[in-house]
Amino acid sequence: MEKTNGIQGRGIQNASSLEETKPKIKANEEENDEKKEDNTCFQDSASPQKPTWKRFMAYVGPGFLVSMAYIDPGNLETDLQAGADHKYQLLWVILIGLLFALIIQSLAANLGVVTGKHLAELCKVEYPNHVNFCLWLLAEAAVIASDIPEVIGTAFALNILFHVPLWAGVLITGLSTLLLLGLQKYGVQKLERLITILVLVMAACYIGELSYVSPPANEVVKGLFVPSLKGSGATGDAIALLGALIMPHNLFLHSALVLSRKTPPSIKGVNDACRYFLVESGFALSIALLINISIVAVSGTVCTANDLSQQDSDRCDDLTLHSASFLLKDVLGKSSSTVYAIALLASGQSSAITGTYAGQYIMQGFLNMKMKKWLRNLMTRSIAITPSLIVSIISGSSGAGRLIIISSMVLSFELPFALLPLLKFSSSRTKMGPHKSSIYIIVVSWILGWLLVAINIYFLSTSFVSWLIDSSLPTVANVLISIIVFPLMVVYTLAVIYLTFRKETEVTFVDSLDSSHVNIESGGSFQVDGMSRSEVAPVREDRADIPLHD
Repeated sequence: MEKTNGIQGRGIQNASSLEETKPKIKANEEENDEKKEDNTCFQDSASPQKPTWKRFMAYVGPGFLVSMAYIDPGNLETDLQAGADHKYQLLWVILIGLLFALIIQSLAANLGVVTGKHLAELCKVEYPNHVNFCLWLLAEAAVIASDIPEVIGTAFALNILFHVPLWAGVLITGLSTLLLLGLQKYGVQKLERLITILVLVMAACYIGELSYVSPPANEVVKGLFVPSLKGSGATGDAIALLGALIMPHNLFLHSALVLSRKTPPSIKGVNDACRYFLVESGFALSIALLINISIVAVSGTVCTANDLSQQDSDRCDDLTLHSASFLLKDVLGKSSSTVYAIALLASGQSSAITGTYAGQYIMQGFLNMKMKKWLRNLMTRSIAITPSLIVSIISGSSGAGRLIIISSMVLSFELPFALLPLLKFSSSRTKMGPHKSSIYIIVVSWILGWLLVAINIYFLSTSFVSWLIDSSLPTVANVLISIIVFPLMVVYTLAVIYLTFRKETEVTFVDSLDSSHVNIESGGSFQVDGMSRSEVAPVREDRADIPLHD
């Protein structure tokens, strides 16, 4: 792909430069049309002659790929637990979580479209080296934490289908994910479609079961729109739900995936792309919302039924992904466990693939380092498999299920370190120019973001204090633990404050009509409103290195 000189931050290109590049762009488009490869990820969406629906379809893909993270094994596990323990009480958490997810995923997509860089790259430009190093470590930890449920979920599926021991399933999972990633060069779109179909099979099963068990509509509506945190462990389960829904690595992933689509270098072209990505994300996340609500409602209805057998009652008391297939037996009968396991297998593998993509973007963006995909995948899978393997050997399926809940809570605590930079950049004119978020989106997103941060800090503080009070450890041990933990809590709070209120120093959006910015593409330095723009990689019209195929 030829680079278009003079484009910075998707600014309007001057007329002479545009005329010069038209023949080159046309030649490249003709060459790409001749190839007609099934695994081509770059789609021409710039032609205004195409009907609106065809232009929209050219942008479809990133939102659906990202939405798979909202119906991954971690979500299924937390949904099942929430329904079994609190019936419909925590449905409002899912509704708010996915509404918030729609906002921030759209912000992530807009950030990539407007700036030509993904979130990790912008963090690299904006923050000092030591801050970037910490953000990179936290982002990598988020990828690992999100990978644990995928590993365990796939191992559960293999155990149900082939009676493979859980620890052996964990090992096989790592190899199977690497195999699927390797097969993508023969047709990534076909692979994604197959995985999506299998995941939708499980969605159809739970929606069918939902219609069969017919939960009380008034209680479901109340659970959706009346916030409540009554009962033991409700706060912890609510945070786990949020952590499983809104994953930090998804923000890095979405802002990078949109760069695989061509966006016309004009204000209208950028606005159209942002709108198309919003519509796509809204549709994909609506499906995810329906699936999550169905799982909670089915679990809550079945596990609180008056005619529940003793065996099923025991399963509900310790409900895990491994034992949840009995919830579908009224619809599917004896085949419920097989269909459930196949869908769980697809869910785990598709989510693992998106996590691996996110890890590649994170490493490239923060460290400006590219690794061979097989080596990067091997490292990620090995790190994720280790805790899952240890827990599955020691504690079996129940311990593995608890590990999924813990990893979801870890993701919730790490979310601010991806969310706050995204909110800062999206609401900044120095990053987005005239395409920055509206005042209404800025206010709503910041309120929800800080509410999530406040809940995390409150839960962290109260849980630790409660643990200290009930601890059976010697007083000296409690004092030593407090000396370690309380400073970490202070550091966490100060880091959140720093990311929120730090003044931006780097300008990445530049109006190309300004003659002072002629040398932007060559990495020159300049001053805008007293802020410097350091030498960084030029903004691309496309991302030529999106690792969707070889």
